Amino acid sequence: MHVDSEAITDIRYDEARAKLFVRFHDGDEYVYVGVPGEVCRSFIDADSKGQFFAFEIRDQYPYNKLEG
Repeated sequence: MHVDSEAITDIRYDEARAKLFVRFHDGDEYVYVGVPGEVCRSFIDADSKGQFFAFEIRDQYPYNKLEG
């Protein structure tokens, strides 16, 4: 889903696999593994997606950069 953020353009979540996909304005996309659904919902609802990402997701879950 497209989101209104200065840093992030899209957030997708695969609930069955607990994978969160985050695409940034620079085009880079990452997948974060083991992210609970409640964290994803809070991320989507956050007033500042960038701030939520920085404190609650980045460096909290294993991730891989996706090649486009």
